Amino acid sequence: MEKTDTVTPDAVSSGGKLFLEDLMEGQKFVSRAFDLSAEQIQKFASEFDPQPFHLDDEAAKGTIFGGLASSGWHVAAITMRLISESVPFANGIIGAGGEISWPRPTRPGDRLTVESEVTKITPSRSRPDRGIVVLRSATRNQHNEIVQSLLANLVVLRRQIVPALAT
Repeated sequence: MEKTDTVTPDAVSSGGKLFLEDLMEGQKFVSRAFDLSAEQIQKFASEFDPQPFHLDDEAAKGTIFGGLASSGWHVAAITMRLISESVPFANGIIGAGGEISWPRPTRPGDRLTVESEVTKITPSRSRPDRGIVVLRSATRNQHNEIVQSLLANLVVLRRQIVPALAT
């Protein structure tokens, strides 16, 4: 597989871990699908975002959403799960800032997938063991509509080179 190929869930299931040197601008990663239910939306909302349009379909009908909608933070958590599975950074995903938006509501029954693209790689001058990778991710529903956009600056480690032992 070349670095410019799109990396699919099957390609990362082998346990390969990515370091800064393994990445290339334009490289894409595609997640598996995640099916979202009304029960999942309501459970998350009851604990973390208890607003009527996330908790009760009838109450939600009278809101700007016109029906039950997932919390954006729930969609962000699902997106994080899918990115952590599909973009296998050796050190995990360590955020260093970014931007997030939810251009349309996520609904019960939506099937979500995430496509991520490496848009910039900047090796650190002060910390040679790492760099910053800018990853643009679009979370889409089954209609190919974007329900979340994420632009994340991520700390990614370089492969450690062990110096040869002097004999």
